[in-house]
Amino acid sequence: MKTSDAEQLPAKRPALRALLSYARPHRGVLLLVLLLTLLGSAAGLAQPMVIQSVLTKLMTDSSLRDELLLLVGLLILSIALMWGQAWLSQRTAERVVLHVRRGLIARLIRLRTSEMDRTEPGGLTTRVTSDSTLVQHAATGGLIQLVDGSIHLVATIVLMGITSLPLLGITSGVLLVISVAMGMVMPRIRRVTTQAQESVGAIGAALDRSLGAARTVKANGGEAKETERATAAAEQAYHAGLVGARYHALIAVLSGLIVQASFLAVIGFGGALVATGALDLAALIGFLLYLFNLGGPILSLVGGTTALQQGLGALARIEEVRHMKTEDDVDGTTSRPSGPPPHVVVEDLEFAYQGRTPTLKGISFTAPSGAVTAIVGSSGSGKTTVFSLIQRFYDLDGGSIRLDGTDIRSLSRAELRRRIAYVEQDSPMLAGTLRENLLYSAPDATDEAVAEVLRKTLLDEFVAGLPDGLDTKVGSRGLALSGGERQRLAIARALLREPQVLLLDEVTAHLDGLSEVALRRTVEQAAENCTVLLIAHRLSTVTSADQLILFDGGRVHDHGPHPELLERNDLYRELAATQLTELPHQF
Repeated sequence: MKTSDAEQLPAKRPALRALLSYARPHRGVLLLVLLLTLLGSAAGLAQPMVIQSVLTKLMTDSSLRDELLLLVGLLILSIALMWGQAWLSQRTAERVVLHVRRGLIARLIRLRTSEMDRTEPGGLTTRVTSDSTLVQHAATGGLIQLVDGSIHLVATIVLMGITSLPLLGITSGVLLVISVAMGMVMPRIRRVTTQAQESVGAIGAALDRSLGAARTVKANGGEAKETERATAAAEQAYHAGLVGARYHALIAVLSGLIVQASFLAVIGFGGALVATGALDLAALIGFLLYLFNLGGPILSLVGGTTALQQGLGALARIEEVRHMKTEDDVDGTTSRPSGPPPHVVVEDLEFAYQGRTPTLKGISFTAPSGAVTAIVGSSGSGKTTVFSLIQRFYDLDGGSIRLDGTDIRSLSRAELRRRIAYVEQDSPMLAGTLRENLLYSAPDATDEAVAEVLRKTLLDEFVAGLPDGLDTKVGSRGLALSGGERQRLAIARALLREPQVLLLDEVTAHLDGLSEVALRRTVEQAAENCTVLLIAHRLSTVTSADQLILFDGGRVHDHGPHPELLERNDLYRELAATQLTELPHQF
């Protein structure tokens, strides 16, 4: 087989290693940013030394020209380094978030149907939007701040020690006490961030639910109910944000307290040393300048650690996507299928949706080449599920599906789906124009082919009557079109693809009598070049089929042409008298 249904998922990675993996492709630029940052910190550290020299010379009435020129030079250098660091850092951050989003988008669009069945789309989109932004800050600015803050802090402490060891001892005591308190708060920020991001995802899921079914909501007066649901999610995000805000406020207070408490301790103890002559005034002022400078690296450490904790919290949600199963064989280049249409052989097919009782229980049937096979049966008997399995939207639990003796699992999904066209029951459209939807799977179709397929599906007059013709917008999910127009457009799109197998699921549900007759003729013509399988509840649609397969309770109950089933099968007669005849336009 070309592919395996048991996809090898990526191994789980420690959170920090996963974060570093996003920064690694940009390590050269990040190292340059770090170098510029460290040089800027060094320029800042040199200024108190120069100022101390200025104070000493003021006391001796010496010339200050060299020191003043050096201070101006250090200021200009600091500004230049700050600009270069800020520009490179922001550019790299944007590249990191682009890399993260590209990977997420590619994976989300290729998620297996089973994964999407149990995951809210709104919750997935927040991984691409807000979560990726937090990872961006952590993988670039956060890491730079941590490294720069650590080196800057150590360098400042060393210079403070050179200036006065006793004052350094007092300062270190204050730093130790407050740092322990901050260390207890920091890990909680990660948990709070994860909860907040999940709450934001819940908002997206609630809005996706209501906006995706806007007409249903309006028709059933559900505005208040849906508003309440989305508002509840917003309130959860609000409360989670408040918890995070409290922790951030506490971190800000502790950060400021470090400098303020240290300042008071140094003033008190340092003043006593100056009074006794154990320390000169210039040294005390120089130490105080270093102490104020200490705020910079402390803020860098706090900011970097906070960004890191937030990023790791968001990264946990992004990593969830990495461990969702995807269809990894849909991007191969496939050629247009050639040769006669295949037989579709379904043998001993078994399948159950996750967490549910079996839907299919050993189904077997054959759809002959170049013929129309209609599948009928009560709702829930497994008809649409068979179509999903033929398309490999789900993996079989047992049995096989073959095209002319070739097991579909031996074909890549790209190759299999190139041979099959599928018209879904609801005939959804993609936001865009009629032309874009029509040419979605056949972008190279000629204008003549488009005109012909529009004629066959009775869309030619409809399109001709539109001011913008095929360039008319269809609206979100095609809601600017009627149900019948969407169905005919979906059929036209499928025929334009020139498939070997055509799957039609309830395609007459929204058609009037004339359109249904035209469609039946179109399907009969299509069967000359492809194998057609259709699901229908209208008697007029199935009576002309070459054979009917009667489903009941996940099994094939009977099969044969319409007259034979009507004569010998009680279940089929019941369906023909009720479900198959409950809709109008019978012939």
